[in-house]
This record gives sequence, C-alpha cells and structure tokens, in this order.
Amino acid sequence: EEQKRLLENRPDQPQNPKVLRIAIIGAPNAGKSTLSNQLLGRKVFPVSRKVHTTRCKAWGVITHEDTQLIILDTPGLTNPLKAKRHNLDEAMLTDPWDSMKHADLVLVLVDVSDHWTRNSLSKEVLKCLSQFPHIPSVLVLNKVDILKKKFLLLEIVADLTEGIVNGKKLEVKPAFKQDSSSSAKSPLQITQASPPESKVPGSPCGQEKNQAQEGSGLDRSRDVGGAGTGEARGPKHCGPEDLKDMKGWPHFQEIFMLAALRGEEVDTLKSYLLMQAKPGPWEFHSDVLTNQSPQEICDNIIREKVLEYLPLEVPYGVTQVTDIWEEGECGELLIVQSLLVPRESHKRMLIGRGGKVISRIAWEAGQDLMNAFLCDVCLKLKVEVKG
Repeated sequence: EEQKRLLENRPDQPQNPKVLRIAIIGAPNAGKSTLSNQLLGRKVFPVSRKVHTTRCKAWGVITHEDTQLIILDTPGLTNPLKAKRHNLDEAMLTDPWDSMKHADLVLVLVDVSDHWTRNSLSKEVLKCLSQFPHIPSVLVLNKVDILKKKFLLLEIVADLTEGIVNGKKLEVKPAFKQDSSSSAKSPLQITQASPPESKVPGSPCGQEKNQAQEGSGLDRSRDVGGAGTGEARGPKHCGPEDLKDMKGWPHFQEIFMLAALRGEEVDTLKSYLLMQAKPGPWEFHSDVLTNQSPQEICDNIIREKVLEYLPLEVPYGVTQVTDIWEEGECGELLIVQSLLVPRESHKRMLIGRGGKVISRIAWEAGQDLMNAFLCDVCLKLKVEVKG
C-alpha cells in the first residue's frame, strides 16, 4: 500500500529539478541488472548467471539532491529464434526498444570476460543504436576485474568503438614507461565528455589517461568530421547494409571500465550520470526506489534463485503463484508461493534430496527480500506439477 501511495504521489521536487532517463542495453547476461542494483544501492532487480533473468522492463529511481536518475533496466537484446528457445514472451523483444524511446542517454554494457563476444557488439545492439542515433551513448566495459591480460582492453576498445570516441580518432601507440602505480582495476580511462573549460572537479572528465600495465596506450588525437564535442555533426541513421560490416559503434561519447558485481568504479559512472542530467520535472517521489510492486520484486527474486539452482532450460518452464501475502502486527511479512512445474522429474529436481534445494532457495530468497523490503520476511515455497 505504501509503495502504491508513493507511486501515485506527486513528486516532491525542488525549485530547479534535473532529470536523466538512462537505458541500459546489452547482450543477455552482460550484467545490466547487477549494475542497476549497484547504482541504486539496493537489490531490486534479479541477477543470475543464466541468460534472460530479467523478463520485463523495470525502472529504478535514484534521487540525489536536485537530480533524479531514472534507470530503465531492460531484458537482454535477443532475437526471435533465441526467444522461442527460452520460452520468452513477445515483450522480451519489444521492451528494450520501448526503453530507448524514453531515454536521454544509453549505456551499452559489454562483458569483457566473455572472449567469444567481447570484441564486437551484437547485431541486436548495433541495430538498436542505429535506430536511435540522436540519443547520446556511452560504452561501459564490465567485469574488467576478471580479465587477467589488461592490455587486451586496448584492443577491445578499438574494436567496439571502430577506433572513434566522441568524434576523435583513437591511436594505439607504444608506451616506453610502465607506471607501476597504475590501478589494475581501471588501467584505462578515455573520458572527455565536456570541452576543457567546463570540466568539473571530481568527475571522470579531464582525468589523465592511465596506461595499461602491459605497456600500450590509446591516444585520441585527431577529430573526425569536426565532431569533437559531439555537437557539430551527429551520427546518421544506419541501414542494414551499413551494419553488416560493423563490429562497433563509432559514436560513443565516453568509455567506462568497471566491475559491477564488486562495485568498483560504479561511483565514477554515477557521478558522470548526475552531471549529464538536464533541467526537467521529476517523475517520482524522492522515496521511490523502483516502479515495481513488492509482489513483482518478490517474484523476480524467487525466480532468480530457481534459475540459479536448476539445470539448463528447466527453470524457464516454472510458473509462480502467490498463495498468501500477509503483513503481521510487528511489520513482518508472510509470503507463501507455489512453484508450478510441467513434469514430475522437474519437481524432484526443484525439491532436491531431503528438500535441500527448495529449502536453500527459500532461505536465500528470504534474505534478499529482507534486504529489499527492510523488514522481517517469512517465505514458504511449495512445488507442484501443473494441471
């Protein structure tokens, strides 16, 4: 009831409010929900090592002083064939596109630990960017802590940007001096969002480029097409033929490198996003953290654990039904949910020997729900075969 009231309330905005709507897109399992949770400071989006954990478009809200950031956490961009394989509904294909329509800024998240996909943007991501070329975009390299050979970041950046960032051409040049004090977690920063005269202290803009530990550096030396500030000539709409030979997107304004799971460099990105906000009315009351209902958060968190503990395709056929949702006298929450599975064999897997699997799912989900709702939660799960 309180969440419903907050969502219906008029925003308690200051005199000169600022707002920024941010769409986070990328391949499934790139870490979009993990990054969203870290930016919010609380877990409200489900995360799992399996693809397609996020099933629907959900918004997160960060309110800081006079600024409101609205994070549009979206399902991973996929195609109809993969959607059919994972039993996904049509919204999974359309939601990322709908989020782009509302966005003022796009974060493209790439998992650099995946050596199969890290050197090129997926066709779905490129298609999405080319359909909305007027929306500023930022490249975010995630899971850099897992990448042992940091010098590979130079090659990845060159490939994903087509060698151009913010209208300037990147050049790889040898670095004769190795800086032993350079950080392993952020060996490279190429950030020059604002013209030199408008640099803000404490922001990533205007920071020195760190050199990768293996002895190479990137230099952004020449303007391309006179678009150094990103305003002279914006990117043009690309057709299917243009995208055929493209591996990256040459219109990113910034590059960030972080480890979302560990929270490394997330604050740097958050500071940048707050700086990009423009004057405009808030959409939500300052106490709102997400537009999801408590029931939706609950369903997502339980589903996340089911995905984590069941093999391969099995969890995608599980249906959740909430039987009881009651608040006690002391504010504690009692939730009873039935998990409906299509086969008896799936039921045995989900319960586990001696009920160990379902007990672990209930305990872990209960802990996450307590952190999300900031109250005691008693969660009970039942497993039944459908029909």
